[in-house]
Amino acid sequence: MFNLILFGPPGSGKGTQSEKLILKYGLKHLSTGDLLRSEIKRATALGLAAKGFIDKGQLVPDEVVIGMISSALDDHPEAKGFLFDGFPRTSAQALALDNLLHLKHTDITAMLALEVTEEELVKRLVKRGETSGRSDDTNEEVIRARISEYHNKTAPVADYYRKFDKVEIIKGEGSVDEIFDKLSAAIDKHAE
Repeated sequence: MFNLILFGPPGSGKGTQSEKLILKYGLKHLSTGDLLRSEIKRATALGLAAKGFIDKGQLVPDEVVIGMISSALDDHPEAKGFLFDGFPRTSAQALALDNLLHLKHTDITAMLALEVTEEELVKRLVKRGETSGRSDDTNEEVIRARISEYHNKTAPVADYYRKFDKVEIIKGEGSVDEIFDKLSAAIDKHAE
């Protein structure tokens, strides 16, 4: 099984690149946000547990999220692999994910991190905010705070995967196709 983690700050192009990677490599997109909404909508035991935390304004504990990921993996035994989006966000989550994947006789193939300058991110997000209706994309101060939060929280995750030589830093500036070609080259290197 071929499993990827795609990282990047807000505005780095993760959404655009995810769609292209899923098509090219036949991966199943695994977004923790989508999983949470689906489990809650279906009123599963995990969904009800998550809803209880969310309704109290609390973060959903890692073990509940890992349980949802485990269910999603089990629901797609035919998948060639998964593209993890939005998870793991901490070193503890990375370790928990690795432990889960080990139990399922697979692992993370590579962590791809899109690197974009802060000025370019701000420019992209402000432009996106003009058409998306997302209020968090219209205020430059809020945008910079989101970028800072991303760097503070995700740096330890990259450090975790660096220990296993699985991190690929990809320059996320240029055309969509140029960035996609760089991502594909990094993936293909790990697939050999």
